[in-house]
Amino acid sequence: MSRGLVWSGSVLAVLAAAAVGGAYLMYPDYFQPPTVTTGVASLGPVSEAVYGTGTVEPERWAKVVPLQRRRLVELCRCEGQAVKVGQVLGRQDDAEEVSALHELEINNEQLARDLDRAKRDRDKSDAAKTDYEQRSTQFEQSKSRISAQKARIDSLVLRAPLDGMVLRRDGEVGEIVGPTDVLFWVGPPAPMQVVAEINEEEITRIAVGQKAFLRTEAFSAQALRATVSQITPKGDPTRKTFRVYLLLPRDTPLRIGMTVEVNIIHREKAAAVVVPAEAVAANAVQVVSSGKIRRVPVTVGIRGSRNVEIIGKVSKDMTVLSPARADLADGTRVRVENVAAKPATDAPADVTPSPSPAPDREPAAIVTSSADADSAVISSAISAHVDSVVNDARRNVGKYR
Repeated sequence: MSRGLVWSGSVLAVLAAAAVGGAYLMYPDYFQPPTVTTGVASLGPVSEAVYGTGTVEPERWAKVVPLQRRRLVELCRCEGQAVKVGQVLGRQDDAEEVSALHELEINNEQLARDLDRAKRDRDKSDAAKTDYEQRSTQFEQSKSRISAQKARIDSLVLRAPLDGMVLRRDGEVGEIVGPTDVLFWVGPPAPMQVVAEINEEEITRIAVGQKAFLRTEAFSAQALRATVSQITPKGDPTRKTFRVYLLLPRDTPLRIGMTVEVNIIHREKAAAVVVPAEAVAANAVQVVSSGKIRRVPVTVGIRGSRNVEIIGKVSKDMTVLSPARADLADGTRVRVENVAAKPATDAPADVTPSPSPAPDREPAAIVTSSADADSAVISSAISAHVDSVVNDARRNVGKYR
């Protein structure tokens, strides 16, 4: 009797173990849930930026270039000084022209004497009248040559083209300079503007009046602002860019000639629900609740290189799979490896992208919970810049395949 009970117990134990083993094989996720990583939906301001590069210039300025190739004999030491239009800034060697002018003036004096004699005799005969007319013509031609020679000499004098300041001076006395050499940059130092180059595929998203954030290593800790004031109607077909002018505020710390990264705000929202970009797949996110996942359809709004705005039944502080797992069905029990407090904003650090194929560039999405969103805008736009560089590299690689 006891042996039968022992045997029956052993059989039941074996059957139970087999059942448990079969269940483990058929439903492994129940006994050992897959490990996932997650992020948290966050509520905050979000903006979309168009990236470009630009140079700081005065709104009005002009270059001073020699019209002839000659040696410099005079050059002012006037960088940073105010000048008036027409003020002499330098001179080129005019010895040859002055000598030629002297000869023309001597010849003109002789022609004037001959004309005076012919004038007294012009009524004596028809020949005398004809001689007077010829000498009168020669005298007028001589005066014209003298005027042209004086203008040629005057063209060797370098003058300020407008009222303003000498922003920069190049060249030294004794050098031979010509039309390809810029010797002076002259103009009012304020107001200033940024002249930026924007890719042609993004120019349709730029409009006059849009605000922009600028970034430069010289003022890396400051949020520099500008406003789009003008867009060049014709683009550059070689560089595939359009020129955009951005007006700077008068209190800007930027200096003329600095290069800046330009991030023009295309659209923005004061508050939006944002998740990491890799959390969205097939227009849906996978929400984690009570250890199980649930697929929630969403509409993607502003897209960024790292974060995206989502519109749907996802609210602030919901936990979502990041990256999304298409291999996990609804209701699957999961084990969370880590939970990010909020979607990571684009880090404000220089990144050297690898010139390998990459998705087409996406606009920058900016997320921050702080009161001042400027730093987040600039940080995210840096990632947009990285995407831009990578995308350009992708296109260039494709040319040589």
